[in-house]
Amino acid sequence: MSAAPLDTALDSLPPIGLEELLECAMLQTRVDRKYVLPAASVNALLGRLPPGTRVLEIDDTRSFAYRSLYFDTPGLDSYLLTAYRRRRRFKIRTRVYEQSGECWLEVKVCGSRGSTVKRRLPYALENDNDLAPGRQFVDTTLAEHHIPGSARLTFVPTLTTRYRRTTLYLPDSGSRVTIDTGLRWRDGDHEMHLPDMAVVETKTGSTASPVDRLLWRHRYRPSRISKYATGLAALRPDLPATRWQRTLRRNFPPDARRPVTDVNLPAEAVPGSSGSPLSGAQAHGSLDADRCQEEALAGGSRR
Repeated sequence: MSAAPLDTALDSLPPIGLEELLECAMLQTRVDRKYVLPAASVNALLGRLPPGTRVLEIDDTRSFAYRSLYFDTPGLDSYLLTAYRRRRRFKIRTRVYEQSGECWLEVKVCGSRGSTVKRRLPYALENDNDLAPGRQFVDTTLAEHHIPGSARLTFVPTLTTRYRRTTLYLPDSGSRVTIDTGLRWRDGDHEMHLPDMAVVETKTGSTASPVDRLLWRHRYRPSRISKYATGLAALRPDLPATRWQRTLRRNFPPDARRPVTDVNLPAEAVPGSSGSPLSGAQAHGSLDADRCQEEALAGGSRR
């Protein structure tokens, strides 16, 4: 879906600024539900939102470009812990907000009762592909959540993701909804672009939001999808991916996976390129973007 139709559908919604959104819906520990929709169906959803729904607006912009780079071990420990649903799984990434140029280092871990807890640290943009300056933060965060021994692990850039995100605020429930379109994934060897797919994610404290119920009424159910793990599985069909097979089969056509051909992309942005600790089939990575959005959209999920 192009940004224009979505922007048009959002025109009728009143705005909310970042600071107000953070005050109203700052959910760093939360329950997330993700839904995979045809991008063309998003406008119909927007036309049925609960009264009072507001859209995040910053500098007259309502759709924001994100870039994320995910770090994993050479053996893909983070991916495998998620694939096999281990209790003490985690994700590590840098997130760049393209409009503002802000960068954050983020660590996501499992909280109580299946929730996800996210911890984040302001990060220098020039270090977005380098975990070393934030390594103490990563190790401390993992240790605090009973994931010991991370200091002995080596983490390398593994997968890059890009997309555009719109954030909605539902005052009656105090919940947020994010809509991601223009999704792209890239590792050292392959890339994938799915312009006809949208990922809608509800972010609530505990109970389902009005948007969850709206989606259920239209026969959409939560999907097992992780931008990192599902994207990496789509790019690397040899990886164990039983958990996401249904999502991969329905939404990630094999012919969308193509060899990387953009040799002009800066090396540091391509996991496995000459600027990365790994090369070729050894490498793994990911991307994402903007503080207004990040803080407004930050959080965890029941995955």
